[in-house]
Amino acid sequence: MTAPAIATTGASAGLTSNEAASRLKSNGPNAMPDATEHVLRRAIGKFWAPVPWMLEAAIGLELLRGSIIEAAVIALLLLFNAVLGLVQEGRAQATLDALKSRLALNASVRRDGAWRTVPATDLVPGDVVKLSLGGVVAADVTLISGEILLDQSMLTGESVPIEGTAGQKTFAGALVRRGEAIAEVTATGARTKFGRTAELVRIAHNVSSQQTAVLRVVRNLAGFNGVITVLLVGYAVHLGMTTDQIIALALTAVLASIPVALPATFTLAAALGARALAARGVLPTRLSAVDEAATMDVLCADKTGTLTRNALKVTDVHALPGFDVAHILACAALASSDGGQDPVDRAITTAAKAKPISDAPRLIGFTPFDPATKMSAATVTALSGETQRVVKGAFAAIAHLAAASPDAASTAEALQAKGFRVLAVAVGPAQGLKLAGLIALSDPPRDDSADLIRALKTLGVHTIMVTGDAAATAAIVAHAVGLDGAICPAGAIPDSISPGSFAVFAGVLPEDKFKLVKAFQSQHHIVGMCGDGANDAPALRQAQIGIAVATATDVAKSAAGMVLTGAGLGGVVAAVKEGRVIFQRIQTYTINTIIRKLVTVLFLAVGLLMTGHAILSPMLMVIFMISGDFLSMSLSTDHVSWSPQPNVWRIGRLTIACAIIAAGLLVFCSVTLAIGHFALGLSAAAQETLAFVALVFSTQTTIYAIRDRRHRWASRPSGWLLASSAAGIGGVACLAISGIAMPALGAPVVLGVFVASVLLALMLDLVKLPVFARLGLA
Repeated sequence: MTAPAIATTGASAGLTSNEAASRLKSNGPNAMPDATEHVLRRAIGKFWAPVPWMLEAAIGLELLRGSIIEAAVIALLLLFNAVLGLVQEGRAQATLDALKSRLALNASVRRDGAWRTVPATDLVPGDVVKLSLGGVVAADVTLISGEILLDQSMLTGESVPIEGTAGQKTFAGALVRRGEAIAEVTATGARTKFGRTAELVRIAHNVSSQQTAVLRVVRNLAGFNGVITVLLVGYAVHLGMTTDQIIALALTAVLASIPVALPATFTLAAALGARALAARGVLPTRLSAVDEAATMDVLCADKTGTLTRNALKVTDVHALPGFDVAHILACAALASSDGGQDPVDRAITTAAKAKPISDAPRLIGFTPFDPATKMSAATVTALSGETQRVVKGAFAAIAHLAAASPDAASTAEALQAKGFRVLAVAVGPAQGLKLAGLIALSDPPRDDSADLIRALKTLGVHTIMVTGDAAATAAIVAHAVGLDGAICPAGAIPDSISPGSFAVFAGVLPEDKFKLVKAFQSQHHIVGMCGDGANDAPALRQAQIGIAVATATDVAKSAAGMVLTGAGLGGVVAAVKEGRVIFQRIQTYTINTIIRKLVTVLFLAVGLLMTGHAILSPMLMVIFMISGDFLSMSLSTDHVSWSPQPNVWRIGRLTIACAIIAAGLLVFCSVTLAIGHFALGLSAAAQETLAFVALVFSTQTTIYAIRDRRHRWASRPSGWLLASSAAGIGGVACLAISGIAMPALGAPVVLGVFVASVLLALMLDLVKLPVFARLGLA
């Protein structure tokens, strides 16, 4: 069908190029401000955090002592942390930028009296644009002439398109489903109707539970070890140690306190999880989202386009006496545009093809939908040769042409009350039309929506529907996908509302979704948001884990922490399970780190009291950091199982458990040093090597006792973990026996310490079970 001619004179003559350039300069581009942090700012941020501060302080102390080599090694560790984080975050941002570039819009605009195609970012208020079938409205506009069908579901959440005629206002992001029209731009960029939505996306912010956990670990370690360090220095002064010895002792204690590879391990573990998710159709755009998926206990899911297909479907056909369902659909299809983008016509023609009839009338002429009359019509020839007219449209319009019975009217009202869009079909001679039946349409749920909600429920995640659509429509979909709880009445959302209060929030605006997520977060819930439209973007950004479906707008994808790249919602469950695997790995590394840092500083204190001198030098501590902290990063590859319930960072309980296990290691190291000092009569230099070997061996074997919350043999360690342990233990043994970087120690002594550390790990494996169970960490 050819669109009717549209006038382009008078008010619709458009701007001149000079006028447009002037307005572009004063108004700015038709784009939302980019909230992406500059790479230089992100790079500086890698050196401006608690762990980098401690490393930078250690570098300063080494330089003060004139130890250039040690300072350089610590600087390399600092740089490694920063580069690893930047590289992984940069990869995610580059992928997102590529996605956005493919979604760049153009617009047909009238400039200097001629139509031109320009980037949508060049539009200015006063421009005259052409809106065509399949196009996206690039700015807020007012229609001047023409007739179009507008799909605003991505903006408002309403699944039913609206008719647009002269004088109608529509907004940036709407999709033209039918027709063509001329419109004048009224607002661009941040001044559009949904500019406020973009502003909410910009200001939305949440601190991830991972960031909170890191800060608490560093704070606790720094506080405790700081006190011990001060006491060490004080006792060293009491013993009359030289200034250089005291500085060396203080530096060793500072290095022992720094969880050097903790941020890098968190990043690496999340990056490995992101790679695994990418293979399963989930693209993390922020690495923190991988970890947050493990702790998420509430998921707010948009309806239209997320839980549903955002595609109308014939749900029910009510045939009146003298007609049957197949003939009603066949007649309705003749009065529909075949092959167009009108979702109503497409749904009806699809349903008709599924119920073919042999005596279908033959189409003679078709009159497209007229917004003024709210109906479309067809002239057909029946099998008997009789010429008939078929009309299809709103019930009120059709009932005016073909007298509707009270039963038909009550049936239409009942279907509309359930949230269906109801069309009536009448057939017969032009002057004797008879109502044939009613067709109810709805936006059906995705095939996997119900499975998603069931799967999340078994994983301990509470799902809530949040939609801009009407309550009646939302209730139908909610019931179909298994959300049978109460529906929140329309109105302002209270700040104190809890996730269990309602199963459905309908008729909500973008601001309401944003506020709802914040309300849940204020009650200490880890909130996920799954959506597809611009109206979901603020909530997607505010949620700890925002998930955009594959068909989402570029605004939604930019705001989300994860983007589903494949059809369906299975990626949400995959993200939760993979996130919980990553959480278990990170938690194991955190436990290992706390134990190591507690033992090391306390062992320095015990050694000073026992021997009267420092038992570890700064160089040995640097080697210990490399052999322990960075080789233990292989825990990010370990074989673990996802937990059946949402994970929670319990740093206080973790610290208690770690203190109990650390006490065992401290006793082991202290007894080993006592044997060397009192029984073997080792020199002060040899005692340093013995203390170093005892620390390395005991902390390496302890990893296998704590890597699983069950017995150590419950799961097989990863190849990388075994290889790193072998490298750490073997490397340190070779250095100690050969006397490289430390005084030499006899091979029998080194072997004896290793055997004893293995026995220690077996004992700790038995101790950890009741400890973890008692503290709720099992």
